[in-house]
Amino acid sequence: MEIRFLIDPETELPHILDHGVSEDEVVEVLSNPLEDFQGERGARIALGKTFAGRTLQVIYLPDEEDSSSFFVITAYDLRGKALKALRRRQRKKRGR
Repeated sequence: MEIRFLIDPETELPHILDHGVSEDEVVEVLSNPLEDFQGERGARIALGKTFAGRTLQVIYLPDEEDSSSFFVITAYDLRGKALKALRRRQRKKRGR
């Protein structure tokens, strides 16, 4: 899996670091997302848990030519209503 990250022009570091998310955590979520769905403007949204137990939302663009290559735009902790909704959907899945 090849993952590239949006770089903040001021710091020259991946933008995800501004949200307290590491590159390894993004890899963990993209490797095994709980949900992955179409976002806006061709982007995709992956929701998943890290090994440390954080629930993240990762917004990325898949490479059209290589299905194992991704460009990560941003990633951050899933909170509030969105986190509750994900937990509810996961409980429903397990209850089937």
